[in-house]
Amino acid sequence: MKILVVDDEPLARQRLLRLLTRLRPDDDLFEAANGVEALEQVRKEQPQILLLDIRMPEMDGVEVAAQLLHEPAAPAVIFCTAYDEYALAALRNHAIAYLFKPVRERELERALQAAVRVNRAQLDSLGVAGAGRDQVVSVGHRGIESLQLADIRCFLAEDKYVRACAPSGEILLSESLKDLEAEFNGRFLRVHRNALVARAHILRMLRADDGWLVELADVAERPQVSRRHLSEIKAAMTA
Repeated sequence: MKILVVDDEPLARQRLLRLLTRLRPDDDLFEAANGVEALEQVRKEQPQILLLDIRMPEMDGVEVAAQLLHEPAAPAVIFCTAYDEYALAALRNHAIAYLFKPVRERELERALQAAVRVNRAQLDSLGVAGAGRDQVVSVGHRGIESLQLADIRCFLAEDKYVRACAPSGEILLSESLKDLEAEFNGRFLRVHRNALVARAHILRMLRADDGWLVELADVAERPQVSRRHLSEIKAAMTA
């Protein structure tokens, strides 16, 4: 069997490799220092099990798992995390295999025996695009944060992330605006190449020097409306 260990911390990575050497002396072990390397190793070596750190720069463990959904022979995933009890409870409730750092040998052995492939429903619970969600979730440097879909006023694309805005606050999502539009079609309306707005929370259109803005209930954000989407949003307001 092939097992890939992914962690941006060399000491944590080496500790897992030592434990695996004792538990699985006949298995082939590989390592990667970040999410990009992990995907390369998965495609090259095709491991059966992936021990995956959650908090990593550039591409975190949840993003790696989401990418693996598109692989024809995706490995079983065991998340490794140093999150606090709140975050662990969230992971446990969504039935994703996990290990709490520092990983203990007995826990690792049990996790290897029970390793399961991460499915779409589980990733939906951590904020990856899918059907039927009533909330979006962000896994980042501040831990696990969520917003109820009914509270979100708009999604705004900024650099590598999408900002979800609600009266209670904002979170950053790693999924694309295009995917969010496809998933929540009917609830959110495209008004600009960088913005989706919640139909239920549109108050009015505002004239600006360079075009039109849409005012949304209980938030300061006023997304710009592009000319190509102007007729569509006017129709939505009168429907």
